[in-house]
Amino acid sequence: MPTRHFLFLFVFSLGHVAGGQSPAGASLSPPVHLTSEQDHRRILEQLDIAMLRHGPDATPQSHRAANVDESKVTPYTLPDPLVLKNGQPITTAEMWWRLRRPEIVEDFDHEIYGRVPQHVPGVFWRVTHTVHQQMGDVPVLTKTLLGRVENASYPLISVEIQLTLTVPADGGGPVPVVLVLSMSPEFLHADPVASETAPAEGDPSWQEQVLGKGWGYATLLPSSVQPDNGEGLTRGIIGLVNRGQPRRLDDWGALRAWAWGASRALDYLETDPSVDARQVGIEGLARCGKAALLAMAYDSRFAIGFIASSGAAGAKILRRNFGEQVENLAATPEYHWMAANFVKYAGPLLPSELPVDAHELIALCAPRPVFLSCGSSQLEGGWSDCKGTFEGAVAAGPVYRLLGKRDLETTQFPPQETALTEGDLAFRQHSGGHTAGPNWPTFLTFAERYLGRPGNRMSGRINAVPSGRSGGAQIRAEGLQKRGARWLRR
Repeated sequence: MPTRHFLFLFVFSLGHVAGGQSPAGASLSPPVHLTSEQDHRRILEQLDIAMLRHGPDATPQSHRAANVDESKVTPYTLPDPLVLKNGQPITTAEMWWRLRRPEIVEDFDHEIYGRVPQHVPGVFWRVTHTVHQQMGDVPVLTKTLLGRVENASYPLISVEIQLTLTVPADGGGPVPVVLVLSMSPEFLHADPVASETAPAEGDPSWQEQVLGKGWGYATLLPSSVQPDNGEGLTRGIIGLVNRGQPRRLDDWGALRAWAWGASRALDYLETDPSVDARQVGIEGLARCGKAALLAMAYDSRFAIGFIASSGAAGAKILRRNFGEQVENLAATPEYHWMAANFVKYAGPLLPSELPVDAHELIALCAPRPVFLSCGSSQLEGGWSDCKGTFEGAVAAGPVYRLLGKRDLETTQFPPQETALTEGDLAFRQHSGGHTAGPNWPTFLTFAERYLGRPGNRMSGRINAVPSGRSGGAQIRAEGLQKRGARWLRR
């Protein structure tokens, strides 16, 4: 039995052909080092902004505490996802795909999350460790992988994407997989607000619940793709593509980079014979929930999304003055998540002037199913704005209906622990804290409608949506093996 396998999976981009590599022996400038404060100030100067508005505080005792009182929410008007910028209504699915959807994507790219550069290097996946183990009552096979990003054009920055894959050892063929975006254990330990809640004694973990369906799960570490701070914007995949130089105003931020990393993980999963790559879902909590929703919106290969407590820059309506606000996202601790252009909506512009909002990000996932989750307002607090997430789903409903799918089928915010799962958009507020844990059973029941049975497989992938591979590139095979993959044994 071989002890190690190597998978060669290259995603080539046109940049490698069009002069993307440095001449041999050419000297390279080292990466620019800026603190978050210095880079933030650089952006304000580029935008000709003297000062930003101060965002509210997450601490309820603060005199600047965020609003968590529904009676103080001011009315707002959302952009209509089914009306073109010229005022023409969208009345057919063909008009949505050809006209309106590209408008929305362009606004998100330029103003909110930033655009992925056209020429992004490919990823070389390597299985570093394989182990047979027991997860609850299920024997499993777990692979640890590293995805090395090709860096010949700028070898001063290296990026290695960390991914694990666990599938039933006796799965009997390819199985559905849920790709979970998760921060490192050290991060979760240091930031209890973002920590997952452990299952109650005797209850199965989410991993055991997924395996109980006969499915597998993969875990991606987003910070291995791009650091989670402004100082890291000249490192990670963003820094590598920019050769260590600071971002342009419409360059991608960390959230978009993490979503890109999720798509690269899916590239690998498409080559693994134990995975049914047409049945891969994606899950994330908090900032990982924001990135998971972005990945779902931009990459049609993801079959279903489980988006937990994603808040502002995720599924929450940004125009709603409840919980975290645009001003918080634009400030030094979080600005790196977004495009630099976004910062101006906390300065001379107002959130009401945003060209798009969260409901349109959810709408970009249509017609694929999305389950939106949040916790109790007493335990999780109001920062992530559960009702704002619900209203985002409601306002995305018309696009789902236009594409022949069912929305939430209500506009009334439901009582806690009431599951709205009859449609292709689903929602549930559980009674726990800042965690997806209590909603995993409801999500998995919802997901069984779409995954796990041959008759339920997502038929007809949405060809109108870009696949998400770097720069529209294709996987090239070395040897004619499964989906461009070649296995070598040693």
